[in-house]
Amino acid sequence: MIHFDESMRLLNELEVKNKKIQRVYIANALGFVLAEDIVASHNSPEYPTSAMDGYALRFEDQAMGRLPIASVNPAGNESVEELVAGSCIKTFTGSLMPRGADTLIPIENVTVDGNEIVINQEVEKGFSVRDIGENYAKGDVLIKAGTTIDFSTIGVLASLNIVHITVYKKPTVAVISTGSELLDLGETQTSSSQIRSSNNYTIEAIVKKYGGEAVQMGCVKDDFESITKALSQALSQSDIVVTTGGVSVGDYDFVKDVVAKELGATVVFKGVRIKPGQHILVAQKDDKFIVSLPGFAYSSTVTALLYVLPLIYKFQNSNSPLEYIKATLKQDFTKRAKKAEFTACNLSLQDGRYYVDFDGKKVGTSAIMTNMLGDVSLVYTSEDDTSKKAGEDIMVLKL
Repeated sequence: MIHFDESMRLLNELEVKNKKIQRVYIANALGFVLAEDIVASHNSPEYPTSAMDGYALRFEDQAMGRLPIASVNPAGNESVEELVAGSCIKTFTGSLMPRGADTLIPIENVTVDGNEIVINQEVEKGFSVRDIGENYAKGDVLIKAGTTIDFSTIGVLASLNIVHITVYKKPTVAVISTGSELLDLGETQTSSSQIRSSNNYTIEAIVKKYGGEAVQMGCVKDDFESITKALSQALSQSDIVVTTGGVSVGDYDFVKDVVAKELGATVVFKGVRIKPGQHILVAQKDDKFIVSLPGFAYSSTVTALLYVLPLIYKFQNSNSPLEYIKATLKQDFTKRAKKAEFTACNLSLQDGRYYVDFDGKKVGTSAIMTNMLGDVSLVYTSEDDTSKKAGEDIMVLKL
């Protein structure tokens, strides 16, 4: 088995040579990754504009104390008036500023007396005037390729009158659970040895959450023929195949043999010194990948986050959004294995500092999926780390 750091290095070196792109309508673009830079085609605003309701005037004329209201300038008014020195023009939010005006005094700072304003509180020069290009200037790269599109991205695209954009196509991820003991949803249990399959649904949800298109393949029995048929079908219709179970060293663990011998994929690595997990296989065939994960629920979930997410983002020329941070232990931490270890914890942010505790987290096998509930993250310790005391800092994979 290889070192965890070595497995990450090998994973990072994998390449998708032919990334697929597509054009999408911006309202349907949420969660996609941009495949092109978005460049401003104009200045915003293109003309000095009022940022508040008030009165446009010359800064120095505030010293007069009172100014006549020459006219009214509503938003959307196409004609730009010329301000006469010693007067003001009532101007509304979003209105073009009158020529000659360099300041807008808000309505809260004045009292209207007939056809004049009385200035109760002066403002600095340029107050509430949006300069040309304040938002962005023509030629600015506003959004770089590789950006995951969120609500703000869509808002900026709409302001630029961009209707369709080029994005990376989300990779299709086929999810399979192997095991003759597994029952799919709705199936009736007929033996106490049978267990309900959850891994395939957990990983399907992870794929959807982190930018992939999931294909649910369900459960497959532990025999060579069934696994070969399921993996061959999955590989033919997807970019990434994720399996759980059947990759250990037991008599019925056929996945590793199918991947190498029947599918003709190149095994990048098999077996990592990691807890939970350990029996992990990553293989590549052309621009497609197979990731075989352990069968225990907690193990498969953690290793999916570590090994499947980076591959999903490779297809989109981007990086996994998960990050390692430093946090302070509220409780003692016991290092249980001389391996890279990922331990479920509760993460909180207090006064600008991250803290972790293990309240409600059970110690046991790698099957305890309930440890992933709540505001969970994963304490990360390397092979060489030792147990730590409350108050010490520790690395955390922030989910």
